[in-house]
Amino acid sequence: MRFMVIVKTTPELEKKGPLSDPQLLAEMGKFNEELIKAGIVLAMDGLQPSSKGARVKFSGKSRTVIDGPFTEAKELVAGFWLWQVKSLEEAIEWVKRCPTPQNVDSEIEIRQVFEMEDFAPLLSEEEIQYKIAKRAELPNQTANK
Repeated sequence: MRFMVIVKTTPELEKKGPLSDPQLLAEMGKFNEELIKAGIVLAMDGLQPSSKGARVKFSGKSRTVIDGPFTEAKELVAGFWLWQVKSLEEAIEWVKRCPTPQNVDSEIEIRQVFEMEDFAPLLSEEEIQYKIAKRAELPNQTANK
């Protein structure tokens, strides 16, 4: 099972940037090494602040671009991991071991990634296999191994 693990942030912490606490950076580095050694990391990265991003709002056929920064703290993402683990419970156990992000009260969200097999009621076996083959052609693709 693949899970996206989403590290949330706040507008205040986003302004400080990732290098504001060398000790936390070292602790996160150590945690990332543990994840890599355990063989569960498929991808991981920190994200630039929302001030360097944009959102596209969809309303019917209309598209509206909203430039960052974004003010809703619950919607700000500092970074992510993509993990391959056996269950949600295993992902939760790994997250519990994570250093406290940004050394403040914070939240990490865990979301399971859809697999092609999840679409079996809508797609034929041939369509599923075709989509799995196409996904395997993507650069650095490690899903479904």
